[in-house]
Amino acid sequence: MARVEVVMPQMGESIAEGTVSRWLKSVGDEVKRDEPILEISTDKVDAEIPSPAEGILAEIRVPEGETVEVQTVIAVLETDKAAPVSAASPPSPPAAEAPPAPPEPAAAPEPVAAAVAPAPPQPAAPKSDGAVQTAEERLRQRSTPLVRKIAAEHHVDIGQVPGTGHAGRVTKKDILAFIESGAPAAAAGPARPAATHPVASAGEIVHPTVGAWEGDRVEPMSKIRKLTADHMIMSRRTSAHVTSFYEIDFTTIAAIRQAKKQEFQDRGAKLTYMAFIVKAVADNLQKHPVVNASVSGDTIIYRKSINIGMAVALDWGLIVPVIRNADELSMLGIAKSIADMADRARSKRLNPDEVQKGTFTITNPGVFGSYIGTPIINQPQVGILGVGAIEKRPKILTLDDGQDVIAIRTMSMFSLSYDHRIVDGADGDRFMADLKRDLESFPEGAL
Repeated sequence: MARVEVVMPQMGESIAEGTVSRWLKSVGDEVKRDEPILEISTDKVDAEIPSPAEGILAEIRVPEGETVEVQTVIAVLETDKAAPVSAASPPSPPAAEAPPAPPEPAAAPEPVAAAVAPAPPQPAAPKSDGAVQTAEERLRQRSTPLVRKIAAEHHVDIGQVPGTGHAGRVTKKDILAFIESGAPAAAAGPARPAATHPVASAGEIVHPTVGAWEGDRVEPMSKIRKLTADHMIMSRRTSAHVTSFYEIDFTTIAAIRQAKKQEFQDRGAKLTYMAFIVKAVADNLQKHPVVNASVSGDTIIYRKSINIGMAVALDWGLIVPVIRNADELSMLGIAKSIADMADRARSKRLNPDEVQKGTFTITNPGVFGSYIGTPIINQPQVGILGVGAIEKRPKILTLDDGQDVIAIRTMSMFSLSYDHRIVDGADGDRFMADLKRDLESFPEGAL
């Protein structure tokens, strides 16, 4: 009987570890090839991991809640078929089974944060100060983006930290213990910028603790909840948040949607209000590039691409899949992309690349009935649009003869939270005024 190892897959180039969120199968259960056997959580995405072979789940080596490096064996299958030991592949094909590339020199701007098997001895690479760096030193510095970020914040040279991870890699526990020990940071070389994003760091985020009372239920945050909590606190510390509110009349769009709904269904797409909003936002981000930018130190990066993130509320947290190059898509393409992204987010089938490189975000609290909200900017972006409930409300209209009347209109409230470091109030209001105009006079021919 052959034994097949299931390993923690690498769900993206910069991802070096994953957390076992939930085992979907128990020891002794029969599994089919490609049947989901567990759920994992990484810094970028949650995903279901399929079985690499058909057989019996003979051993679970990593319990739920434990975080391990990629390529760590997390389970063993027994199968009657002769099968080579192989890794469970992630839902999409990042070449996880390709031979590991030689480690990059430590001076590379974006080292690949992957746990690899110890490589054969290789020529030593020069350090930034001209000294020679050994292969062991290069491997030790291939830590996770989080570890590199903590080291940069505290001006610690990772090479000086004793590592307990695979091949001597420095883990988060190692770097925090080193800092807490009071080890001098003077030996550290110039700190490299954090690989996660180019915004200024406000230090490690520590959430205050409170005591539990009798009868309370206490449970640890899931990985996605912890990441969201840290990201929101970091964003509030980083950006000077300002929010503008605009009332939008959707009556014209409601009529177009009613007239075209069946046509879109026949073409395999659901024509939602959000499709109109994404289209109008993408068009206006071209006209207002400062809202489609990022702050990097004391410079401004004006993004060429218009990649719109769509916040999706899940039972276990929040995730923001990204529609790439939304300005190049037709209404049909946008409608299909929205439905596809939301469906795969809820079924944990998103790829890591699909939640990265957003340039602007839209969140829709109105789907739950909220009148409006004040969303927090999704770093390192500088703007996020909140969409309130779209519903019929009384509205005062002025007729051509100057008479005021009360009419029933399909209305919504929008909010734009923007980073006042580079987006002035006038910039934000011009963007919102143009967005309001385009949505209220949406041409049917644009479909």
